[in-house]
Amino acid sequence: MKHKISVIITLLILFLNNNLYGFNSKIIVKVEDEIITNYDLKNKILITLILANQEINQQNIDELKKAVLDQLINLKLKKMELSKYKIKKDEGRINSYLKSISGNNIQNFKNKFFENNLDFELFLDEVDTEIRWQQLIYTLYGKKIDINEATIDVEVEKIIKERSNVEEFELYEIEISSNLDVPEKQIIEDILKKINTIGFENSALNFSTSTTSSQKGYLGWINGKTLSKEIYLILSKMKIGEVSRPIKKQNNILFLKLNNKRTIKPEQLEIKKLKSDIIEKKKAGLFNLYSQSRLSKLKNNSFIQY
Repeated sequence: MKHKISVIITLLILFLNNNLYGFNSKIIVKVEDEIITNYDLKNKILITLILANQEINQQNIDELKKAVLDQLINLKLKKMELSKYKIKKDEGRINSYLKSISGNNIQNFKNKFFENNLDFELFLDEVDTEIRWQQLIYTLYGKKIDINEATIDVEVEKIIKERSNVEEFELYEIEISSNLDVPEKQIIEDILKKINTIGFENSALNFSTSTTSSQKGYLGWINGKTLSKEIYLILSKMKIGEVSRPIKKQNNILFLKLNNKRTIKPEQLEIKKLKSDIIEKKKAGLFNLYSQSRLSKLKNNSFIQY
């Protein structure tokens, strides 16, 4: 039976406005039988600020409270769902992720946690949960995420036959779920504010729901022919370093940053790479779609009490 989510954001924010540095551990949210304490919230907020190289002050803490709390609720929902399946911890992928965000210096990264009296084990548990969630989505929706290579061959053939120069764009992305409890206008304003204060890459690392968030939203070089007409038209008018207007994608809002662009002549096209890029782009899009859809269903069918 579905339960309505109890949302008392105003009271919650007032409750949390006490300085996080001198807190007593209290339950602030219940997700079914699971709890989130203000210790969890404090730890997550400070980790977010450290990863974004932001100053740890009360203003920055207050600005992050709601977004971080949403992330913690989603994390609880994912862990509850994962408990129904036998998906093992992947130490290799966890270490790869730690290397990618620490510049290959995991020990130095750990030291930041110890220096700021933060719980590194909680952070590791979050990374493990996100990786196992990805595995779950691929397990449940693998056949739907699998791409028919014959259709990709047709796309590649069409590109080759046109024999025209091809534009490639080096892109970063931020993808945000449209939260029904928060007006879309407010979501957009909040993300644009974060982009202006901590930069696009740090905003992607901390707030993007895309699988690219761990790489600070980096998509790499994307062939213009593989993009939708809408996105291609937007990018073709942008200057290097510019951030796109918000782009609606199903139940998500997408922001793109144009890092660089170049023109490739037909004879310079790498067919195998082009095909691989198209497949990976389509897979990533489908993965995000199924991941967000399943999470939304979990949220709608769970009792969440603030």
